[in-house]
Amino acid sequence: MRDETAVGDSPVRQSKGRLIELDALRGIGAITVVLFHLTTRFPQVFPGVDHVPFSFWAGEYRVLLFFAISGFAIFFTLERVGTVADFAVNRFSRLFPAYWATLPIVLAFVWLGDVERLQISPMAALANITMLQGFLYLPAIDGAYWTLTVELGFYASMTGLWLFLGKKFDHLELMMLPWLALKGLMFLWEGMPSRIAMLLVLQFVPYFIIGMLFYRIWSGQRRWFQQLPYFAAALLTLLLTDQRDMFLAACALVITFAATLGGALRFLNVRPILWFGAISYPLYLVHENIGFVILLKAQAAGLDHWSALALALGVIVPIAAALHYRVELPATRWISARWKAHRAARAVAGAEALSAR
Repeated sequence: MRDETAVGDSPVRQSKGRLIELDALRGIGAITVVLFHLTTRFPQVFPGVDHVPFSFWAGEYRVLLFFAISGFAIFFTLERVGTVADFAVNRFSRLFPAYWATLPIVLAFVWLGDVERLQISPMAALANITMLQGFLYLPAIDGAYWTLTVELGFYASMTGLWLFLGKKFDHLELMMLPWLALKGLMFLWEGMPSRIAMLLVLQFVPYFIIGMLFYRIWSGQRRWFQQLPYFAAALLTLLLTDQRDMFLAACALVITFAATLGGALRFLNVRPILWFGAISYPLYLVHENIGFVILLKAQAAGLDHWSALALALGVIVPIAAALHYRVELPATRWISARWKAHRAARAVAGAEALSAR
């Protein structure tokens, strides 16, 4: 059997099963997303309301970090599953239980808080159960959920690549070039169907590709110098088709991931940051609209803006932690166990059917 580590002669993996710095980067990303929405986004949505005299670094840059991490981490799942059904169940168990548990909580805060600006129609709320509201052009229960459409599109694209290339993803890098070319086509062709662009994550595909390229280096499947043309292609695509700050953000991501693989970011692996990385998904789900409602009601009750911010953080972080420990982890384990039992039962039934012939 071929030694995969020897393919790229890469020393960076060293038989590790996980790159802990990714969890630290998730934690930092989660903290910065929360601070951005509660300090910068809040006065944009409610311009007449008092707010802290502090605006956290604006832009989508934190989200781009999560997209690059998704591009890297998707292979941890694909390496463990054997079929598309396995992959679908794995992603379902990771995304949907915490999401479904969060929806009524967010709706309750918005409707009981009587914040009309954040309310959506009952039909749109029902559509949100599917997580396909973005593809249906319907509003999300929480404004932050737009990234879920991007993640689902990325999973669909990776499933297609898996079926086309095989589990070892031979010639994966070559397939990245037409994927990037489609982003260029989207830039030139204003009439490209938007659902196709969404399904193929064309707006953000260079960031996912950056993460994928670094995974191939870390896993020992490719050498650094072999990936350089593809890094250049991803960055050039952004330079030609997107705003300059998005290109610079991609350059920063390349530097960040290179530093991570080189061991320069190990100092980030401290418990508080890693803990926020662990709860990053439920924190993402609960922080925006719930935080907005708390900020509004706290200030209406006479609290100053700093106290209101502290109260918002003091509510959303425990809710996120409760969702992580009481819903996300148990549901993922339960669904995984049930799926394994189902697969085992089908295998036994198939063996019995063959022996009975």
